Amino acid sequence: MLSIRMTRVGSKKKPFFRVVVTEARSKRESDFVEMVGTYNPRTKPAQVELNKDRVQHWLGKGARPSDSVRTLLSKHLTKDLTPGPAVTADTPAVQ
Repeated sequence: MLSIRMTRVGSKKKPFFRVVVTEARSKRESDFVEMVGTYNPRTKPAQVELNKDRVQHWLGKGARPSDSVRTLLSKHLTKDLTPGPAVTADTPAVQ
């Protein structure tokens, strides 16, 4: 099973995290399938950069986000990850 979680790459007392897709049973600092973003908690406000398309792709494939990544997604991508109303040829587009 795949998991979307953070791996620490910062130096001592200077945390910096990569948001990666990896096998759920692998170690925190081990190899990963794809890096989908970064998180820097030391800046004010915290800097979060995520590739929204790839996160959505992996969530669609069944990858489960960790608790911390789920929090990041809810705070920073809530509007982008919710599906909007479907526009078809029968219904006019709302502007």
